Amino acid sequence: MFKKVLIANRGEIALRIHRACKEMDIATVAIHSEADQNAMHVRLADESVCIGPAPSAKSYLSIPSIIAAAEITKADAIHPGYGFLSENAKFSEIVTKHEITFIGPKPEHIRMMGDKIAAKEAMIRTGVPVVPGSDGGVDTLEAARKAGKSIGYPVLVKAAAGGGGRGMKVARNAGELDVAFQTARTEAKAAFGDDAVYLEKYLERPRHIELQIAADSHGSVVHLGERDCSLQRRHQKIFEEAPSPAIDAATRTAIGKTVCNAIRKLGYLGVGTIEFLYEDGEFYFIEMNTRLQVEHPVTEMITGVDLVQEQIRIAAGEKLSFTQRDVHINGHAIECRINAENPQTFTPCPGLISGFHAPGGLGVRLDSAVYSGYTVPPYYDSLIGKLIVHAATRQQALLRLKRALGEMVVSGVETTLPLHQRLVEEPDVLSGDYDIHWLEKFLKQDAGPRP
Repeated sequence: MFKKVLIANRGEIALRIHRACKEMDIATVAIHSEADQNAMHVRLADESVCIGPAPSAKSYLSIPSIIAAAEITKADAIHPGYGFLSENAKFSEIVTKHEITFIGPKPEHIRMMGDKIAAKEAMIRTGVPVVPGSDGGVDTLEAARKAGKSIGYPVLVKAAAGGGGRGMKVARNAGELDVAFQTARTEAKAAFGDDAVYLEKYLERPRHIELQIAADSHGSVVHLGERDCSLQRRHQKIFEEAPSPAIDAATRTAIGKTVCNAIRKLGYLGVGTIEFLYEDGEFYFIEMNTRLQVEHPVTEMITGVDLVQEQIRIAAGEKLSFTQRDVHINGHAIECRINAENPQTFTPCPGLISGFHAPGGLGVRLDSAVYSGYTVPPYYDSLIGKLIVHAATRQQALLRLKRALGEMVVSGVETTLPLHQRLVEEPDVLSGDYDIHWLEKFLKQDAGPRP
């Protein structure tokens, strides 16, 4: 097992990794920018190293600075968290070349799944159902028109190197395709440096269902059930729950077996998430995230498995601490992402947190690195924290969430707490009858003219 892990991230996920390491008796090294010198994970880590000024490009994305910090502190492993360099195959390779263990998948799998076209082709080969779409990328308008006609409208034009909703445009008919194609390519080039796009069938009322998997180097591949992440704004998840209110045990077992077989065929190592669109009883693969997910706590709450500790064990060459037979779905969990943003416009609101109170009680967890007197910097993601609740049933979990949201206090900056307080009152959310377009429609209706 590792003696010292460098945490190549910041915020709540850096603190989450630190906690997992300490419970495994592993020393931690926190890296930080000049803007994060007073961050909680920096205060708690055994060692800390400033790796540069506030801009991410000069700190958290600076591979030479991170490697130097690991060598100076004699860390024998690096955990990338999520975001930043967590899905950067080059970073993984460089870490390994410096005889430091990268706590994550093999570089070839990071690279494969980072290319949406290659990922889709790999899943087709391993028997995972995919959304009907173009045969690879489309690089001309003529090819896009031909693919659109073959697939049938509406279609979604997607960036091959995309993520976070960027480089995605809907064309409901042939007349809209030309603009959607050109706009998606332009956005993809600006966001990812790659204008490659492909076409997929646009599903009208799908849910976003993702399956958590873990695979060790001893041949074990397991799944830990699904998460429902359908409540999204601009393809960014806001509210997640597990298990999904739309999935029964038989369906979970069937898709779980399909995914585990695919992961085994790929020779994947580590934790990962297979994401699907789910409509009319059918699953359609959309992407795989080769890292820890922001919403991983809901899976931990219903299974009792510490996913970060499992990542560390896998990277150290150990066996998973559980088998598929040991995985049982216990109750229901929900996560709300609380951001330092205006709850109507979603404009980031950095600044000093003058007051902070975390909710508590049975079945309540808050993954957050903020505190009273902490300044939310303007340079990074605006996440204040993730409020997670767990209860025996979904109805009880919703009531617990409502209570916990009412207890949470964040003063000095605007937050999205009011939005979540409204969501837990909405009939469709309470009944679980929503899809990936529901929240956008809700917000659009809310922004309309008032009497």
